[in-house]
Amino acid sequence: MTFAFRPVDPLKDAELLHSWLTHPKAAYWMMQDAKLVDIERAYMEITADEHQHALLGLQDGEPAFLMEYYDPRHRELVGLYEPLPGDVGMHFLAPATDRPVHGFTKSVITAVMARLFEDPATERVVVEPDMTNKAVHALNEAVGFVPAREIQKPEKKALLSFCTREQFFKKKPSLLATGVSA
Repeated sequence: MTFAFRPVDPLKDAELLHSWLTHPKAAYWMMQDAKLVDIERAYMEITADEHQHALLGLQDGEPAFLMEYYDPRHRELVGLYEPLPGDVGMHFLAPATDRPVHGFTKSVITAVMARLFEDPATERVVVEPDMTNKAVHALNEAVGFVPAREIQKPEKKALLSFCTREQFFKKKPSLLATGVSA
């Protein structure tokens, strides 16, 4: 699977994002009760913030997933760990579907990681998924993340995990062998 990326347009994409983020499958995004205006506002804030970014992953030109990345020195993880130069925080969402495609979510996280590592300044990707989100822990491990420790964020207990450029590219040949492309 091959994907392209484009920035989220907070107003044009709000309805689509609302359907994705309020779906029960997206419970870990904690936006189940969000109204359309809440989604518009949240993504207008992200778009206006130099320290965080939201992209739509496109498959055949159509929105297929959401990717967010941020500077952990300024957002999300401030005070919860000591960031290194080149650290980039990341979230992704493969939306619920009535017709699941085997390997799609692994393709998505692989493409997201490849996109982040396209920037030569990115040395390590940092994630902080909910401790109970075992499915994403397995996906993270598949692309090279190594858990560091449990942290307490205001909204959840999270598993702080890291993936260096070297760890990702060491895993990437096996991902490509299974038909996953970024």
